[in-house]
Amino acid sequence: MRATIALVGIILFLLAFPVWGAAESLPEDLGSGRPGADWPDFLGPRRTSTSPETGLTTDWSQPPKIVWQCKLGTGYSAPVVSRGRLLHFDRHGDQVWLTCRHSETGKLLWRYQHDTHYTDIVGFNNGPRCSPVVDGNRVYTFSAEGELHCVRLADGQREWRIDTNKEFGVVRNFFGVGSTPLIWGELLLVHIGGSPPSEPTDIYSVQGQIDGNGTGVVAFDKLTGEIRWKATDELASYASPVPATIAGRPWCFVLARGGLVGLDPRTGVVDFEFPWRAKGLETVNASSPVVVGNRVFISETYQRGSALLEVQSGESSIVWQDETGSRDKSMELHWNTAIHHNGYLYGSSGRHTQNAELRCVNFDSGKVAWSEPGMGRASLLAVDGHLICLGEYGALRLLEATPQRYNLVGKVELRNADDEPLLDYPAWSAPVLSHGLLYVRGKSRLVCLEVIPVAQ
Repeated sequence: MRATIALVGIILFLLAFPVWGAAESLPEDLGSGRPGADWPDFLGPRRTSTSPETGLTTDWSQPPKIVWQCKLGTGYSAPVVSRGRLLHFDRHGDQVWLTCRHSETGKLLWRYQHDTHYTDIVGFNNGPRCSPVVDGNRVYTFSAEGELHCVRLADGQREWRIDTNKEFGVVRNFFGVGSTPLIWGELLLVHIGGSPPSEPTDIYSVQGQIDGNGTGVVAFDKLTGEIRWKATDELASYASPVPATIAGRPWCFVLARGGLVGLDPRTGVVDFEFPWRAKGLETVNASSPVVVGNRVFISETYQRGSALLEVQSGESSIVWQDETGSRDKSMELHWNTAIHHNGYLYGSSGRHTQNAELRCVNFDSGKVAWSEPGMGRASLLAVDGHLICLGEYGALRLLEATPQRYNLVGKVELRNADDEPLLDYPAWSAPVLSHGLLYVRGKSRLVCLEVIPVAQ
């Protein structure tokens, strides 16, 4: 009898106080069962802008079928897709909206919104830059002024929020906040880059001479928002953290304002910092690291160019790097991240529209295999042996992913019934592919295209 009472007591206790870390129930998957994979994070589930899907339609003599489209607010944020839901994050007036739609039809499911007062110092638009991130039944957003929010995927109800600029003393940067947070296990890793309370509020007022306060990267409990660890005095960039496993050990690589930081995501212990930033005030790092095996590629477009590091035993060594004073650079990535495919890197090299060119570079040597000028700046997505290239003026190109030559397979410019472009400048957000559907956005519109048809 006593044993029975004790057992009942234990059951009631567990029902009242669920075990921490127990798996949360997931919302219903609203997808129709189309083959393929979700795209719940910035640049995809591994942050490589590479899709595992196959069956890509390569005949673009007729444009891919437009499945649905919708107007957007202000911002540069790329959408994400999870469990039949597409989420996009943009600004409308004095609010930012996280909007959830049915991924296959565009039907509005719910909307979460909060106030924003961000104004861009250098005159670019005032909307969010970071993509939403989906993890189970949670969605995380990071606004241009540093508001970090967690809401439920099922219904958009808020779980927690943190004003990181206020909490950590972030000095106002050129383009606000632009580094998408990273889920690692039970943690949410956020590239914050805070400063002591005595620091100025504006990067221009001290010509960029700003101290850090040990919050270059902060790990939060993803369920509660509580701080788990803080690391590095490095200030924030616009590049997003990238996870990796090297020799059985987890790593997180962050191309911060001053260079690459390699750390242990479990503890925040920094293994190495590799300086990589151009001289001058108005220079930024915005391209995420590319990790292949135990090597890490980084790139910027102002003066330094690119470098390849080898990581082992908690330290790094240089495999190759561009010479600072030379104009002959391997690759100079601006806001796009390179794609690695079969030993080569593909990316849009160049700071300005007029001098940007698409390049293919040997990963191990940095030698340029080919380059194609006249395309402006662009973002890439790799799928089924091809590259989908979204140009900043809205042109979509399909290329063969080969180091032999630039091989254009097809090109389309999406237009409405009045022959006006659907994707207006600047189309700077990276393309997204999930369950055969390609999602691309311009300044004011999101378009969903079918590029992998369902087998009949």
